[in-house]
Amino acid sequence: MDMGKVLIDGDIIAYRAAFSTQQDGSSDTERKVDDLIQFILEKTVLFPELGLDYVVYLTGKGNFRHDIAKSHPYKGNRKHVEKPRHLQHARDYMESKYKATVSQGEEADDLIAMEAAKLNYKACVASIDKDMLQIPCWHFNIVRGDYLEVAPFGGIKFFYTQILTGDTADNIVGLFRVGPVKAKKILEDAETEEDLWDCVVKAYDGNEDRVIENARLLWLRREEEEIWQPPKVRSDNKL
Repeated sequence: MDMGKVLIDGDIIAYRAAFSTQQDGSSDTERKVDDLIQFILEKTVLFPELGLDYVVYLTGKGNFRHDIAKSHPYKGNRKHVEKPRHLQHARDYMESKYKATVSQGEEADDLIAMEAAKLNYKACVASIDKDMLQIPCWHFNIVRGDYLEVAPFGGIKFFYTQILTGDTADNIVGLFRVGPVKAKKILEDAETEEDLWDCVVKAYDGNEDRVIENARLLWLRREEEEIWQPPKVRSDNKL
């Protein structure tokens, strides 16, 4: 099965490799990185030995989302979380051996989404990060080893679901007591993105500013410097 170019979430690889070898030496971390990437390639790439059909992405310095977050500091809940001992070594190793592409001013997730868009979504995202499920393409779960194909409307609906629920991992606060089940109920009759927008704004009691803030924090860029806009604004800009 040819799922297109494989876009690998190197942040997840680095963290899992470093965490699992916390008490071991750096060479063990390198082997773990190799094992994880090899597993991905064996499951997703037709000719991994050519090295042409995949790219590894890492998050570098800076993130535009810190300037957007007004209600709560973006990822403010991670300030005191201790990083695995060999995390930087794992990242350096991926840059050296796998020529990982490192983002600047945005996240690796944004680079992955932009590359998928350039490929007209003929791509496979290798990660375990649920945020990626807004990208309408193939997805490979690097822990479970299974595949999921996200359709265009399914991806955008997942994005609006996250606006409702928020994302505790990134300190993005959604509606009180709204989880995936309740969000699904709120959006169940929506058939277009405009419908999704209307449903979400109604759920937020008309507070469009808060909806837009959450959306801009959660949206993965599809082009350079993109800042998410509501569907009506995008439609007006095309006129």
